[in-house]
Amino acid sequence: MWSIEEERDMLVTFKTKYYSDITMFGDIARTFLKIMGHSGAVPGAILAADVPAALQRLSKAIENEPSAPPAPTETDEDDEAPLVSLRHRALPLIELLKSAAASASNVMWE
Repeated sequence: MWSIEEERDMLVTFKTKYYSDITMFGDIARTFLKIMGHSGAVPGAILAADVPAALQRLSKAIENEPSAPPAPTETDEDDEAPLVSLRHRALPLIELLKSAAASASNVMWE
């Protein structure tokens, strides 16, 4: 089992045949994988036939998210790090999934 620190430090790279690789922090990647209906296991894959459903789940979940990140609180440890909303973090992955759906390609991550 991963600790929170290891998950935060881990990088996950999403790949598909006709789109640039997308790399994100492990905690965010696992959140998106779970939203798409997967266990969050790394490495993993989505078969081409299942990509449209994963894209729909992620898009629907993200459309309910505010576009602005939550306001920082005094207890935040990383005061210097800019806050980025989940909606903005998901955009590159959504574009990768759209490309994979259009080209009937599998999506893999490691």
